[in-house]
Amino acid sequence: MGADPIHPPILQVAGLSMRFGGILALNDVGFEVRRGSITALIGPNGAGKTTVFNCLTGFYRATAGRISLHAGRDATDLVRLLGQPFAASDFLNPAAFANRLYYKMFGGTHHVTRAGVARTFQNVRLFREMTAIENLLVAQHLRLNRNLIAGLLRTAAYRQSERDAIECAYAWLKAFGLAGDANRLAGELPYGHQRRLEIARAMCTGPQLLCLDEPAAGLNPRETDELSALIRQLRDEHGVTVLLIEHDMGLVMDLSEHLIVLDYGEVIADGDPGSVARHPAVLTAYLGTETVDSDA
Repeated sequence: MGADPIHPPILQVAGLSMRFGGILALNDVGFEVRRGSITALIGPNGAGKTTVFNCLTGFYRATAGRISLHAGRDATDLVRLLGQPFAASDFLNPAAFANRLYYKMFGGTHHVTRAGVARTFQNVRLFREMTAIENLLVAQHLRLNRNLIAGLLRTAAYRQSERDAIECAYAWLKAFGLAGDANRLAGELPYGHQRRLEIARAMCTGPQLLCLDEPAAGLNPRETDELSALIRQLRDEHGVTVLLIEHDMGLVMDLSEHLIVLDYGEVIADGDPGSVARHPAVLTAYLGTETVDSDA
């Protein structure tokens, strides 16, 4: 995609590769997500879409490549931010071991969240034995006053931090039509409400880039239409850039302004929905069509 001074990229991915032993799951993947856009990452099952999400959000550390997030004044290199996983030599060096242990406990997804990226999952991952509002309060732990002394003394600043968190949680429950479910256990909510609660929880982290992994999975047509309107509202009213993985092509074509197509871990098409839908490689990947020799 060419440079767009009005809508600069919030996310740039270049040369992203991910190897699991002898399996190359992602191979030199590169794309951009424009600030303020709704972008869909699509492709057949096993194309590598969720692997891309896991690399973007700190669950995997990519084997190679660069992920640049432009959420503030300066670009953040998410790959560098994630640090290095354990190596055999770490167990011989106490300082290196302590550094890697800190990464495992406090790095990865925590750093990515602080940078301004939030995500949901293909399979709903809520704290099922907690209430809806407790799920949203947990999501704000990085923004709360966690000073031990302030907590013990219940200082004014500590109490205000708690009030702010509760107000934020209720505001997002209301925005997602879940205010009446605030004190219900998350695991008891209808499936469609659980889907919305998971997105609300992600929004409680204050993201600039929201990554949604198959948000319409398991929803009926009415719930899918409501979800589409909700995603637009997040972009239009709250200034959130949305990157989603989705197999519901009706939703994708209706909602997205930019499509990135993966197949076998490689980008095979990148552009607006109209041009991508006509791309020969995309038709082959989805429909199994083959180029016919004109002399045949």
